[in-house]
Amino acid sequence: MTFLKSLLPILGWAPTYSRTDAQSDLVAAVIVTIMLVPQSLAYAMLAGLPPQVGLYASILPLIAYAVFGTSRALAVGPVAVVSLMTAAAAGQVAAPASAEYLTAAITLAFLSGLVLVAMSVLRLGFLANFLSHPVISGFITASGILIAASQLKHILGIRAEGDTLPQLVTGLVEGIGGFNPYTLVIGIAATAFLFWTRKNLKPLLIARGLRPRLADLIAKAGPVAAILVSILAVVGFGLAERGVKIVGDIPAGLPPFALPSFDLGLWQQLLLPAVLISLVGFVESVSVAQTLAAKRRQRIVPNQELTALGASNIASALSGGYPVTGGFARSVVNFDAGAETPLAGAFTAVGILAATVFLTPLFRFLPQAVLAATIIVAVLSLVDIAAIRRTWAYSKADFAAMAVTILTVLLVGVEAGITAGVLLSLVLFLWRTSRPHMAIVGLVPGTEHFRNVERHKVVTDPSILTIRVDESLYFANARALEDAIYDRIADQPALKHVVLMCPAVNLIDASALESLEAIAHRLSSAGVGFHLSEVKGPVMDALKRSDFLQHFKGRIFLSQYEAFTTLGGPAR
Repeated sequence: MTFLKSLLPILGWAPTYSRTDAQSDLVAAVIVTIMLVPQSLAYAMLAGLPPQVGLYASILPLIAYAVFGTSRALAVGPVAVVSLMTAAAAGQVAAPASAEYLTAAITLAFLSGLVLVAMSVLRLGFLANFLSHPVISGFITASGILIAASQLKHILGIRAEGDTLPQLVTGLVEGIGGFNPYTLVIGIAATAFLFWTRKNLKPLLIARGLRPRLADLIAKAGPVAAILVSILAVVGFGLAERGVKIVGDIPAGLPPFALPSFDLGLWQQLLLPAVLISLVGFVESVSVAQTLAAKRRQRIVPNQELTALGASNIASALSGGYPVTGGFARSVVNFDAGAETPLAGAFTAVGILAATVFLTPLFRFLPQAVLAATIIVAVLSLVDIAAIRRTWAYSKADFAAMAVTILTVLLVGVEAGITAGVLLSLVLFLWRTSRPHMAIVGLVPGTEHFRNVERHKVVTDPSILTIRVDESLYFANARALEDAIYDRIADQPALKHVVLMCPAVNLIDASALESLEAIAHRLSSAGVGFHLSEVKGPVMDALKRSDFLQHFKGRIFLSQYEAFTTLGGPAR
């Protein structure tokens, strides 16, 4: 039963589900549904797909997550960054608005689901750790800028193609002379209204005496109000005949049963984008889920989240949708609205299903400019310029990874950007760890502590050299350790002992082990003893499995103080 509960977390909370929980989940579902319907339509447009596909991707995935997910508040569905990545991937294999393009998007969702489930089975969730926070932050910031720029053509009512920022800017400059004034007025008005409702409406309503939850519900309904007013304007003033582009007919009815393509060539083309979408989506989802869970002293299981997101993406594909993940904005709204269990997501799915069946004809005259405004307002909140400044001040190496990610996304594309960021992060990690910090240490008077001789007033002994290495020892830095020790003993004729202090060493690989043997042999030939101190248990276990200790002539001390006093240094 325990195994079944770990596989199906719904079995853990469903038996204790109460009427109070149901009421809280229903209220949260209403609020999230109001928010999600216009967002789903908008994000589908961003992905280059028919609007109803966004609705399809917001139904079965929510139900799948309710069954398999461990977060009580995470809301799964289409998000801006994944929509952009979907457009980039599908656009490489098919023409936008074609049947093949839709097939590619469905197949991409299916592949992403398989990748996530496979990662869960193999317990490969740690791979997401290779996406460092600066890289993710830079990727999201650049994607937000790119998405906002891509939507300006809908605000202006012009044609402007391109997948990179230079291409988009060039297209906007070339086409701006043909802008539609009616579309521009609608786009600017909708954008300004949505920004205002996002920042100012809720505090204003609370100041007028409304309860916070009701004020929040009304504020979240801002996009719905913009949609209704713009539809009435288009119909009332005949703006469609004046060049204002509208969404057009949206098929009403249940999501269709769909199957991905099983063309091996298409799978090969989409596999890398599917892996990148899976990793980015998993990192975003887990970050949001852990943050919200911590506020209620709950916990999530990252490996089970892989299964839940994988099931959600497979469900999206089988219902004609495209890749989904846990969204930050809607999850926070779900949490703030009082969602108690993942069943809030299932209730939201019912609400979106009702909208898909009964309300889609109402969206026929919806201006595309309003959906573009919805996207712009949503994604600009993702742009974090302050994070760039903080990273620059704290770590130039991390800033380099962030900057390369941002520039590559803007100038080359989203897939190239995230790939470049990850690769540069790994290269910088190898570079940093290949040059480990090493310090000559001495005894702090009156204590048993040892500190850097360059930073503290310490006691040393000319016959004893203690080097503390602040990094695990492996193939990339093994030679650096040898060079550091040889350089430091060259000009010390009175030296009798060298002690390698290892409190920060969590690993000694085979290459580093050979270096330690070489150091011990060379020092022994020079009449200098070589010793280790403060070796961690797992590292000691690894040394015992080798023949190193059989040939090692020095000693391994439990503490550096023991080494110092035993080898002849003055006690405290």
